[in-house]
Amino acid sequence: MKQEKKLSKINLYDKLNAAFVSAITPEMSELKKIRKQNSYSKTPTLTKPFEMPLEYISLNGVRIRMSKSILDTKNKETIILLSAFPHTIIAYSPIWEELKKKYNIYAYDLPGFGASETKTKYMSFSFQGDFLNSFIKHFDIENSHIVAPDVGMASALTYVINHKNKIKSLMIGDGPATLPTIEPSIMKKMVHSGFWRTMFVIAGSGALIESSKNLGNVRYVPNKYELSDYKKSHKGKVVNSMKWFKTYPEALKHLDQNIENIKIPTKIFWGEHEAILDKKNGENLNKRMPNSELEIFENCGHFVYQDDYPRFIKLIQTWVNKHR
Repeated sequence: MKQEKKLSKINLYDKLNAAFVSAITPEMSELKKIRKQNSYSKTPTLTKPFEMPLEYISLNGVRIRMSKSILDTKNKETIILLSAFPHTIIAYSPIWEELKKKYNIYAYDLPGFGASETKTKYMSFSFQGDFLNSFIKHFDIENSHIVAPDVGMASALTYVINHKNKIKSLMIGDGPATLPTIEPSIMKKMVHSGFWRTMFVIAGSGALIESSKNLGNVRYVPNKYELSDYKKSHKGKVVNSMKWFKTYPEALKHLDQNIENIKIPTKIFWGEHEAILDKKNGENLNKRMPNSELEIFENCGHFVYQDDYPRFIKLIQTWVNKHR
């Protein structure tokens, strides 16, 4: 992964819009308290991302950005990483660096998200689940393990519900699955308010990225390369991203109606200080899935795979080795 020659910075306009979002978000007071306990600062956790071999491919007429690292397809376990919103697969670089030593790894930015192509028709749970099915068949990686936080979680669950599969295990969290859903204030705005979705579109990708950092991280501090990739990748795409949230309530019904039918071994992870989707959602999901375990990441926010990436690496390694 070559570092960008010209970085897209979070500017004053982005910061002012994000500050306004923080000011009207009740959960921010708790997040600020946790950050203070963690001595949270402006110094990035990592100076720059670890190398990931990025490439673009077209699959079923959809152009996506992806990365893969193949050790041994016959003797090594295979892991698929699905991107979260509004991150990109670059956010996985800390765990990628370790996982590539023992496993075959694939990662991609979901259609309509990250650096992948966007169209209105991509912005649904069903499309994303169908695309994951196509991706798995294209690379012949049916006997794999899926890691899917946030929007990726909806893709993974829709895939295993709608398609015959040979998935060995799931690792999902901090995303949609069951009803009733417990939604903190920012999620309510994106899901239930056309006015606020329009405001996010007007504010643009930079404000979205800065807001997500403020609301989603309590330990990990993104570096300038990560922030630049997130902002550039979502430039001009926020309008379509908000359409995913508009269809969210209806799409969630399908997951809720079928969640008990998923027998695949599932590790559910959730941040203790979750300001996007309350951790009670993870607890409810764990009660309803017949073959699941729940792990709450203490002292972590929404992006647990960043906030405590050493522990997240161990979670993946332990779970995959248990279900190989």
